[in-house]
Amino acid sequence: MMRRMTTATLTPDIAGRFARIALGHVSREYPNRLDHTMSGAADVLEPHVLHPIFYGSFDWHSCVNSYWMLARVARRFPELPETGAITALFDARITLANVATELAYIGQPAHRGFERTYGWVWLLKLVTELNAFETERGRIWSEALKPFAEAFARKLIEYLPKATYPIRAGTHANSAFAALFGLEYAAATGNEHLTELIREKSLGWFAEDAACQVWEPCGNDFFSSACTENRAMLQVLPRADFLTWFERFLPQFAAKEPATLFRPAFVSDRSDGQLAHLDGYNFTRAWHLRDLAGYLGASDPRARIALEAAEELLQSSLPYVAGEYMGEHWLATYATLALDVTRG
Repeated sequence: MMRRMTTATLTPDIAGRFARIALGHVSREYPNRLDHTMSGAADVLEPHVLHPIFYGSFDWHSCVNSYWMLARVARRFPELPETGAITALFDARITLANVATELAYIGQPAHRGFERTYGWVWLLKLVTELNAFETERGRIWSEALKPFAEAFARKLIEYLPKATYPIRAGTHANSAFAALFGLEYAAATGNEHLTELIREKSLGWFAEDAACQVWEPCGNDFFSSACTENRAMLQVLPRADFLTWFERFLPQFAAKEPATLFRPAFVSDRSDGQLAHLDGYNFTRAWHLRDLAGYLGASDPRARIALEAAEELLQSSLPYVAGEYMGEHWLATYATLALDVTRG
């Protein structure tokens, strides 16, 4: 287990530890939970055959988001000894041939809904990160994955107009989470159509929400529905409009109400994959609250409340990033999101 931290930041030491955790499972094929529709006996194939890049980490989306975390570590701390292993992994896996196989898989009619929308936007997040590299290798990896990202962006553009109602669950399909990473990718690639579509859908889904009851967490949440929606609206509204909306949506925030929004979730069994989600729930709330604090600014007393809550949430789950594989195969990614917030 990690020792208790005194500051909530991504240090080189922590980044190296997280990288070693991820390097230990992105190539671990089993156990494996496939999202795989079989149309016949010929489709009974091993994970590494179906997904020559993203076959490890228990499931496809966890492997993708672990690649993102490794990319973030390598870009932020290129001097770390783990960067060499990350570079070797990416060189071996992110090849044109492997991307073509992954791309062909999602192009099959039986796999139309594969990883919608959680896996889609994590792949977009990975490519957004690789686009930020200022190295030749980063450019090569980004260019290799570019067709894959473009395919998922097209899927998102096709799907969003049909999504009449938002999915507010605190798990993979959460619509606000898809909006967040979709917007990042669209901004990084100049995809104005995707930007405007996500903005319109977010406003249509959430603009009238008020006095959020925060009936969470559920027993398997790793997102706060309230915090994720709040973060999405922060991204799509002008500042003055967001502050007005925020006052309506969480009117008692300054009084730390609803209290459940600020209280660390208790995890009763970290060997249970669903219950282990609650450590992620602590991390994603910390991530959103730290970003909110930076947005509000130090002169707003709600910023201090958000930062204090984020610190408590982080400290409650950081010791458990590793140790049980049901959390170990993904929690370092969400801890990285929470520790490496850059706004403000």
